[in-house]
Amino acid sequence: MDAPDLPINQVLEGDCIDVLQRLPAESIDLIFADPPYNLQLRRELWRPNLTLVDGVDDAWDQFGSFADYDAFTTAWLSACRRVLKRSGTLWVIGSYHNIYRVGARLQDLGFWILNDVVWIKSNPTPNFRGVRFTNAHETLVWAQKERGATYTFNHHAMRALNEDKQMRSDWMLPICTGRERLRVNGQKAHTTQKPEALLYRVLLASSNPGDVVLDPFFGTGTTGVVARRLNRRWIGIERDPKYAALARERIAASPPPGSAPGVYASHNPRRETRLPFGALLENNLLQPGDPLYFGEQSAICARVQADGSLEYNGQRGSIHKIARSLHPGPCNGWQLWFYEDAGSRERRPIDLLRQQLRDLLKSSDEGEK
Repeated sequence: MDAPDLPINQVLEGDCIDVLQRLPAESIDLIFADPPYNLQLRRELWRPNLTLVDGVDDAWDQFGSFADYDAFTTAWLSACRRVLKRSGTLWVIGSYHNIYRVGARLQDLGFWILNDVVWIKSNPTPNFRGVRFTNAHETLVWAQKERGATYTFNHHAMRALNEDKQMRSDWMLPICTGRERLRVNGQKAHTTQKPEALLYRVLLASSNPGDVVLDPFFGTGTTGVVARRLNRRWIGIERDPKYAALARERIAASPPPGSAPGVYASHNPRRETRLPFGALLENNLLQPGDPLYFGEQSAICARVQADGSLEYNGQRGSIHKIARSLHPGPCNGWQLWFYEDAGSRERRPIDLLRQQLRDLLKSSDEGEK
């Protein structure tokens, strides 16, 4: 349950370490942090056409030494860890200038790293001096608060977003340009504004509708805009009043979530009601003696027994046990065994019958209410 005094959907002005100390402990589901990168720039950068590159030279990105930056990183990560729920996770984005130091501080504080994700920029800024490779990526580190704790990962949502292929850890996305880039008097409002597409993927992967998403370096509010679009709640912390005002204005002008809340929930079979295979027999969806085929085209056929086991070639066992005897390794019998539909004579996975039974039981429960 959320603390009653949690400042939901608000931009809080002030230093993030101070503001985080005022928030209730273990109240946040997900944190996305885009901290200063400590780029250590020492000179201006000019293009071949003699125009000046608009680099990051803001005062907030400058630190006296690596030790100063490490102390800052440890302080804000510690403050984030206090407010993060035990089941919560944290994303940090950075470049080669800082991400390795951030990763070390994460591990020192007890976070458990789940993934590092490479954001490959499809339109990076070239290295105009030609003395290094073009820096065409940034790294996101995804970590959970406590190793082994349950956390949110919407695997099936990521798979659907990626045309039904498992999402990889290299994300090809453009940098923030065009109409999405906020400008004031023709100049970039914020030098490190992140693209909404990047935050969309992060939030969809690791949060659920209604979750509270916190961004301790809110900037111009990209995290809040995307959280609003995805029907998540958000809290932003920003110490610069100009950025905070721009973020509030931007979020207020962004479209609110739609009126059909079901469209925001990601499908997760692990949250479905668990049903034994024998329940299909008890509810007349299969009969003792019915054949089940090991694959849509396979000639291998097992027989359903009255007790919910299968019989094949003298062996008896569960749908999973018999499947493993035919195909060593991890096996999900619900997806590997097929029944023959009486009407179409087509083979269909028994998982369809399980879903029919879930729908039937759900409708019966709702009817009783």
